[in-house]
Amino acid sequence: MVNNSIENVKTHKKFGLGSLSLLLFILGILFSVSFGKYDAIGDYILRFMSVKPWSNGNTGLHNTVFYSLAFYIPALIIGYKFKSDWGAKAGRVLSTILVVSILVTLLFFEVI
Repeated sequence: MVNNSIENVKTHKKFGLGSLSLLLFILGILFSVSFGKYDAIGDYILRFMSVKPWSNGNTGLHNTVFYSLAFYIPALIIGYKFKSDWGAKAGRVLSTILVVSILVTLLFFEVI
């Protein structure tokens, strides 16, 4: 009797729409973070669209971080909506941390 109930327990989460949460988070990181001597992918995309990725030439406020909210906010929403899918919780938690960090940073720079 106990063996049958243990076999019926689902131990693996399925891939689904919630898995996009983690993928969108990773894309947001690639879009906004520079790696070593290379610029962030978002910097190249913004320059291609004739938008300045930095507020003061190549220094100042990194505007690409704020554009990355287009990845983090949907990742957060999808992670909450499809909680049972693989990667949804990680994408949701990590996106929440970055959205809050970006908003606090924005508030800090606006106050000063």
